[in-house]
Amino acid sequence: MSIDQARLLRLLQNEADMGFKRRVRYLFRALDFQPMDRVLDAGCGRGFFMKYVTELAPCRYFGVDLDFEHLEIALRQNRARGASVARSLIEPLPFADDTFDKIIFSEVLEHLPDDWGGLNEIKRVLKPGGLLFLTVPNHNYPFWWDPINKSLETVFHTHIQHGAFAGIWANHERLYYPDEIKALVARAGFELRGFYPILHYCFPFAHNLVYGLGKPLFEKGMLPENMRAAADRFGGETAPSSALNPVRLGLNLFNWIDQFNEDLPENTSFMINALLLRKP
Repeated sequence: MSIDQARLLRLLQNEADMGFKRRVRYLFRALDFQPMDRVLDAGCGRGFFMKYVTELAPCRYFGVDLDFEHLEIALRQNRARGASVARSLIEPLPFADDTFDKIIFSEVLEHLPDDWGGLNEIKRVLKPGGLLFLTVPNHNYPFWWDPINKSLETVFHTHIQHGAFAGIWANHERLYYPDEIKALVARAGFELRGFYPILHYCFPFAHNLVYGLGKPLFEKGMLPENMRAAADRFGGETAPSSALNPVRLGLNLFNWIDQFNEDLPENTSFMINALLLRKP
């Protein structure tokens, strides 16, 4: 199903995480949602993917997450378009074998203590011939995305995993080199249909600025109203258009840098391994 690309850009115009913004674009390119598709968003969080998919390519959409507060936000933002949510672990999932045509499993596997078990549970509920869009952080991430952890890993062979300075390692059990994640999905029996390196060029300390500083200020209501409106990830279509808005100025700068991230080679540093997989 073709989607309204101009509207997608409007929906995403408040998005400060350029890596997430590209994940959304690759998601639509890879999964080609159809009206009768049963789609699972495994680890749906606050329901950002849910909003974009149900707005632009209506389908039978289900989201699961363990965080009850996140699920409340996801349901509140997406109830009108018929999406369903449930509180659940990834292993086990509350669905029968071969339930879903397509599954989104984005930035979740690295959080699981048992990534092998989680990946096989995802495979269990995917129909034969079904498609999985999987993303995990790349261990060979660009220096400027998270200079603190890159320096700690290079010099001291350690990293910060929790708190405001955790960066790309925030609450993650592991990161994956491309060969590692490709080997894992092959061992699980998936067919690799596409591999997409995401984000090499970025603003210095981007992760710390967006998630360590910006996200807490937004969630605690500490931003002026015009800045809060421009930073609301759900409010892209109603965002203030003033080019002098400080948040809008920052987003324009991030977007200008991000234009250089098209068609990255695998042999460079990048932030996200994105894979399109098929269950035989």
